[in-house]
Amino acid sequence: MSAKGKRFRQFLKYLSLVGLTAVLTVVLAWRDFPRGMGIHEVNAAIPNTSAVQVSTSNSAELVQGGLQKYQSGEFAAAVTAWKQAADTFATQGDSLNQAMVMSNLALAYQQLGQWTPANQAIGNSLQRLQTEKASRDRTTILAQALNTQGKLQLAQGQPEQALKTWEEATETYQQVEDQIGVVRSLMNQAQALRILGFYPRVRATLEQVNQRLQNQPDSAIKAAGLLSFGDTLRLVGDLDESETVLQKSLAIAQNLDVSSGITAAFLSLGNTAYSQGKLKAAIEFYQNAIASSVSPTTTLQAQLNQLRLFIELENWAEAKALTQKIQSQFANLPTNRSSIYARINFSQSLLKLWRHESVVVGAGFTSNLPQETANVTKPAPFPILGGGLTNNFFWKTTNVTKPALNPQTAAQILTIGIQQAKELGDQRAESYTLGYLGQIYEYIQQSSEAKTLTEQALLLAQSVNSPDIAYLWQWQLGRLLKAQIDRGIADDSAIKSAVAAYKEAIHSLNSLRNDLVATNLELQFSFRESVEPIYRQLVSLLLQPSDKDINQENLVQAREVIESLQLAELDNFFREACLTAQPEPVDQVDANAAVIYPIILPDRLEVIVSIANQPLRHYATSLSQAEVEDVLNQTRRSLRRVASDRERLPLFKQLYNWLVQPIEADLTASEIKTLVFALDGSLKSIPIAALYDGQQYLIENYSVALTPSLQILKPQPLTRTPIKVLVGGLSEAKQNFPPLPGVESEIQQIQAEIPAQVLLNQQFTSAALQQEISAVSFPVVHLATHGQFSSNAEDTFILAWDDRVSVKQLAEVLQVREDRKRQPIELLVLSACQTAAGDKRAALGIAGVAVRSGARSTLATLWSVDDQSTAMLMVKFYQELAQANVTKAEALRQAQLALLQESRFRHPYYWAPFVLLGNWL
Repeated sequence: MSAKGKRFRQFLKYLSLVGLTAVLTVVLAWRDFPRGMGIHEVNAAIPNTSAVQVSTSNSAELVQGGLQKYQSGEFAAAVTAWKQAADTFATQGDSLNQAMVMSNLALAYQQLGQWTPANQAIGNSLQRLQTEKASRDRTTILAQALNTQGKLQLAQGQPEQALKTWEEATETYQQVEDQIGVVRSLMNQAQALRILGFYPRVRATLEQVNQRLQNQPDSAIKAAGLLSFGDTLRLVGDLDESETVLQKSLAIAQNLDVSSGITAAFLSLGNTAYSQGKLKAAIEFYQNAIASSVSPTTTLQAQLNQLRLFIELENWAEAKALTQKIQSQFANLPTNRSSIYARINFSQSLLKLWRHESVVVGAGFTSNLPQETANVTKPAPFPILGGGLTNNFFWKTTNVTKPALNPQTAAQILTIGIQQAKELGDQRAESYTLGYLGQIYEYIQQSSEAKTLTEQALLLAQSVNSPDIAYLWQWQLGRLLKAQIDRGIADDSAIKSAVAAYKEAIHSLNSLRNDLVATNLELQFSFRESVEPIYRQLVSLLLQPSDKDINQENLVQAREVIESLQLAELDNFFREACLTAQPEPVDQVDANAAVIYPIILPDRLEVIVSIANQPLRHYATSLSQAEVEDVLNQTRRSLRRVASDRERLPLFKQLYNWLVQPIEADLTASEIKTLVFALDGSLKSIPIAALYDGQQYLIENYSVALTPSLQILKPQPLTRTPIKVLVGGLSEAKQNFPPLPGVESEIQQIQAEIPAQVLLNQQFTSAALQQEISAVSFPVVHLATHGQFSSNAEDTFILAWDDRVSVKQLAEVLQVREDRKRQPIELLVLSACQTAAGDKRAALGIAGVAVRSGARSTLATLWSVDDQSTAMLMVKFYQELAQANVTKAEALRQAQLALLQESRFRHPYYWAPFVLLGNWL
């Protein structure tokens, strides 16, 4: 190997969590795979490569041997070696080397999920360093120990402490002029800042990293630093910049002919392309990684990534051909955590292929085979041997030849993984392999065996305090019980047990909000498969149809689960916990408001209604999710300007019957004036104000508001005098967006009604907007410009004169004054935005903007509307808003009614897309 290649590898070891293998072998998951298989959350400390002033060669061998075991994923063996080294150093009175080894031990214990000894080890390391005399060696080891402590703190849900520790680590690295250590600790700080929600500081910190790296001359070390920086940018959601930085890393590695750097860059570029939704580009990057790789392990990981994408794209022939190549490589893999995780990954891909060949559906969420697979007989029952191990996986068929791909192969691969995990003493890996083997039994409807394996996996996960694993097996236990309930072979106790299992899974997920959602990129990929169904299946259980009425306890619990799901959707949208303040339940805010919570389940549409100081109501409509989606698709199409009342009104009448009609009498009796909807799924893209009761639109009888969560923050009426508005507008064509000639007229009319500070066209830049918001407390910010809402945060933006402003950048701009302890924005108005075409979940972007902006209320549009009608509606809205005792929701209602009464604007196309989210008071 060239000297450059060696330096690149050494620097990667220094930057990564578990050394070169972890940086190079990024494996994408079908569902929730172990974090060690994927992108790591922090560029944490790695073990020291040598001891300082080693007294004996035996001590040096123990330190180096532990390092080799650690880097190969044999963490229990690393612990054994380093404990012996620590004892030796203690006997010799060598506190400095003992402190170094104790820091290494903390990392190994953390990998094994053994938090108590990990914390004790790092505590002992730091305690010994405090008594050491000042020296360069002591400072270097102290910086690394602090970096390790920060990693442990973040992993245990302590981001504030982690940030302080990494700030101290940065200062300590600077004392010894260790630029690599400074870069690494700054990137760690960015992760903690992101979890804490300090987004402007995240950007500033990463800019420091960028400047330090750019100032370096091109070298293998710079290429590796850019690689790690690009991975960090991906984790914080800056995908375009991640791609740019990784391309720079690749170019340097190619110019210097550093093969390992070239392969690593291709792999990371593949991961970023995947995050961007560019699946074909990701496949090409992985193919380039395979072509440039000189490591069999790296080749395998790139092939596993490719296989997952081939299956996702339904390129079945390529997937099957690649499967044969991959399977032949497992016999030559070393026994370590990485190889075990590769087995899990491959087994899941095999199951996906088997489901395709067998026409078995359900992605593991049901064990009921459809009628189309009647000719495929399920395997005969067989015993579980050796704590879940078996070599006798029998597959019997009657009418067809055995499929080429089947659960037997996947089970055999996992069985070897279980044995290897036991040999390594790796309980996290053992839990994963046992649990996924249990999933195979679930697929083939051997429920008893599946339950036994799942319980073993759950016990192991809990014994090492790993809720990120435990939630999978709690959910799996719930699914197994739910399958019995669905088949009508379970009693009331089974229902209670299933509900309890699902609740435990959600509790585990909630405990992981800052950790799992913010730092585990694989979860973002599989949210629709691995998280969302847990909530929906629990709601289905709580609202299980029966001869008896649903009790209030179940209704309250179901409402809480829906709330948790909507919050989880927003967390997933931003890849971080986005709502962390203490909220206030919406149904306790306004006695004249009713809150309506619909949720779409596979076999029915459920609705819960909450009216202040009254029991919850509940009703359901029995129809499949596909039928609901079909009606919603037709309804969206009927909103074209050329669509007739005859086409549109029956569809909106049907939606009214589903959502509102059953509660009509109660709304009237309770004198309800405002209807607040917490919409689910595709319902988010429907203009609820246009629901039709057969005589009138819903907006003609009620004010209407939406809530991105079932809870809102500190609701209070808008202070009416004086209302100051900051208006930003773009009337000229920019970045392939057409001009908005009506914007100037809209702004002029707003200025005629209320005092307004205006930024128009060239004046409307993100920097100017931020400066104005920082200087003056405007209660209302009105942005009349192009924008797009999408289910992907990276594709949700508004257009300023100088550039697109993403939802995250917009949040940074709008929240500047929060950092200065000023009042938050009361109302954010986005009057010319639209949802992304072809994206059924695009309205999630509106909720994302509403929550992330920090504004109490957000007025936005589902589609871009006629300039003239928009100007008319906005002026009427502000006129009403200036009146005493008129809520924001009522002001919007009156503005919409004004358009409805104009013959040229009576079509819902003109007035229905305006939606108010958040505080409606």
